[in-house]
Amino acid sequence: MSDRTERLLHIFLDSFLPLLHAGVAFTVPLTLLSFTFGLILAMVTALARLSDFPVLAAIAKFYVWIIRGTPLLVQLFIIFYGLPSIGVTIDAFPAAVIGFSLSVGAYAAEIIRAAIISIPKGQWEAAYSLGQTRLQALRRIILPQAARVSVPPLSNSFISLVKDTSLASVVTVTELFQKGQQITAVVYEPLLLYCEVALIYLLFCSVLSVLQRRLEHHYDRYHAR
Repeated sequence: MSDRTERLLHIFLDSFLPLLHAGVAFTVPLTLLSFTFGLILAMVTALARLSDFPVLAAIAKFYVWIIRGTPLLVQLFIIFYGLPSIGVTIDAFPAAVIGFSLSVGAYAAEIIRAAIISIPKGQWEAAYSLGQTRLQALRRIILPQAARVSVPPLSNSFISLVKDTSLASVVTVTELFQKGQQITAVVYEPLLLYCEVALIYLLFCSVLSVLQRRLEHHYDRYHAR
């Protein structure tokens, strides 16, 4: 084994655990928190867009239009670097959570809205014939069916969010990609380190893909019954 190869192997082994720790300690919590808050926001937004109140529907539509029409990177810069100019200072990690949650909320809202719309109108009519209110029909009949339809696209959004968290490095969050940059600045082996970072992202996303398939299979079995 040449000295060059031995050095690269040594760097790979020494950096793997710190990179994995950064992924588990920052990337995973950032993803989970952002997706959870974003999903709640998405549900509220989707229901607002489908409501009979024009003002609520207009506000929800405007929010989706703004978030989907501007780059996530720019949104993070506005939250972390722009807001302090008007006296609003947010720490790096919460700023990243806010930015990613807003992004997830806008995109997932359209997924949920489309899933609700896809449910046949006969389901609503059947619920009304049983004396249920619109809210009861939505909660007991429509949303459970819409949840099954929305699982695959929402799962894909979740996996995409894992990769998008690398943008948190621009607001100084020491997540997986930022940690890789820090180590690269010391060992001067960018190709090796960035490939290693990509490998860990691939590992995370592969695990999530397996869980996604199992979840979809569960819903398919439930639907078949």
